[in-house]
Amino acid sequence: MIIVVVKGRTNEVSGILKRVGTTYIPVMNVRESVDWYIDHLGAKLNYQDQNKAIIDLAGQSFFLVKASDNENSNFMDAEGNKRFSQTFEVDGVEELFIFNKQLKDAGVEVGKVENRGHPGRNFTFNDLNGNSFDVWSELSPSYNRRGNE
Repeated sequence: MIIVVVKGRTNEVSGILKRVGTTYIPVMNVRESVDWYIDHLGAKLNYQDQNKAIIDLAGQSFFLVKASDNENSNFMDAEGNKRFSQTFEVDGVEELFIFNKQLKDAGVEVGKVENRGHPGRNFTFNDLNGNSFDVWSELSPSYNRRGNE
């Protein structure tokens, strides 16, 4: 068992959770959404029925789940700003700009590349269901430590 002390607190379960395995994304039409994620993000389809699909994308499984009208994964923060719940990482600012242009050229709703005051640059994009996602130009240290550099 790994015991971690953070700010005077001991957490005996730290280290049990290894990774995020699946993210659930609400969609209006499963078939159209699968096609969009394959065509625009390079996802791979693993399973599909009328109400859900499982795709692999960026080293993770995503469940595209048929949802009620006007449902999406976005939320409003305390200051009234629309927020995304997922950030994808690319390897550097050059790849960020390339991906931003690819999405724009494909007609995807894409935000401007931003400097948010931390390392790297970001932009957001929306899927065909209005789900917002963030893209960051910095690979996380934990990803690099796994030998993925």
